[in-house]
Amino acid sequence: MPVPAPPAALDDSPAARRREQRGWYFYDWANSAFYTTIISVFLGPYLIPVAKTAACAKDFPAIASDTCVTDFDKLAAAHPGLGYVDVLGADIRPAAFFGLTLTIAVLLQIVALPVVGALADHTGRKRELLGGFAYIGALATMCLYLVEGDRYMLGGVLFILANLAYGSSVVVYDSFLPQISTPQERDGVSSRGWAIGYLGGGLLLALNLVLYLQHESLGLGEGMAVRISMMSAGLWWAIFTIIPLLRLRNRPVPVHEGTALGSVGGSFRQLGRTLAELRRYPLTLLFLIAYLVYNDGVQTVIGNSAAFASEALKLDKTVQITAILMVQFVAFFGALLLGWLARGFGTKRTVLASLVVWTLIVVAAMFVAEKQELQFYLMAFAIAIVLGGTQALSRSLFSQVIPKGREAEYFSLLQISDKGSAFIGSLTVTIALQLTNSYRIAIVSMIIFFVVGFVLLAMTNLRKAIEAAGNEVPARL
Repeated sequence: MPVPAPPAALDDSPAARRREQRGWYFYDWANSAFYTTIISVFLGPYLIPVAKTAACAKDFPAIASDTCVTDFDKLAAAHPGLGYVDVLGADIRPAAFFGLTLTIAVLLQIVALPVVGALADHTGRKRELLGGFAYIGALATMCLYLVEGDRYMLGGVLFILANLAYGSSVVVYDSFLPQISTPQERDGVSSRGWAIGYLGGGLLLALNLVLYLQHESLGLGEGMAVRISMMSAGLWWAIFTIIPLLRLRNRPVPVHEGTALGSVGGSFRQLGRTLAELRRYPLTLLFLIAYLVYNDGVQTVIGNSAAFASEALKLDKTVQITAILMVQFVAFFGALLLGWLARGFGTKRTVLASLVVWTLIVVAAMFVAEKQELQFYLMAFAIAIVLGGTQALSRSLFSQVIPKGREAEYFSLLQISDKGSAFIGSLTVTIALQLTNSYRIAIVSMIIFFVVGFVLLAMTNLRKAIEAAGNEVPARL
């Protein structure tokens, strides 16, 4: 049996790398529309009334739908045992439905992402996997346009599918980073990708907010404006994914099983080896834990910022929306700024300094007065400066401490540590609110995440971690 010829070497010249890098940036531009338009702003507030409409039709059919939805909480309180929707045989309150779908989506990602990463490394067909996951997610997002009336289950299923595809595509996307950049280029490439993502997500969100705020003058109902906005996020995702698919290239991998079933089986075996071999890289594991801790603080602060604005500061929806937009565009420059600082002061020092800034931000939250819009905008501005840079430089550092040929597997661990730890910060906020009924104290409780994450990262000897993974140590860390 003839031995297959080795694959031709890829052009790895600086010009070829820059071409791939420019294409790679555009996937952040493409998929950020899903996170900003769907998750951050529109889907939750839209899906809950849809679930209430279904509950009204089931339990309060004599009351007009619009009136029932408006007075739903009062009606449900006055009729114990009524006002629920059915989710696979369980009675769920409409207000909890979006949170339930988000929880299911996260749990599915925790199960699926390691397999996706192993499959990407095992087959080497990263470009095809990136495109497949991206277009499944984009199509599911576009189909959210069909969610109206009482179709809450359709909305939940589409969101879970889109979110799972989104997370899977990001694992594959991140795994390209060490393949398309040298150790010296890594910080800048990661920071530019993150920055462009904020710009793309912010631009579409701005257009959708104009549509939403002006829907009456355009002859559209509020629900139709939201549905068009959600569909546009999927369309944006689909169109701009074409660019990275044209630019990115697969790298050769050792010959594996030829069948799809064999590839999946091999991927599971490879994943098992990765988890077992992680003990050989204790410093990589220490960095992963440090990232898990401080990134949980970052995600919890961002996730609770709207509630903090409304509950603690008594600010209206307009202020919250304009702050979200400001964060998107300022974070573009913030990510580039921290990338530039990393070149001069070192990546690790820059991330540590950003964690000090995060600590100061949550302390300052205690002293922001009610109804003080300017103070809230200043706090949001400070968050935007460090938000993208903290995450982009952390991604760059992680890419340095993982072994070659296993990039997608290890980035899947980074993603599930992100998803799987999210409940810890949320639980901390919940406990603080339960004990104190104060959103200020709840936000300040995030200090522990930034302090512990700072200490763990400071303890991580990155030079030794990079050498242990068999990688070239960059000139400045």
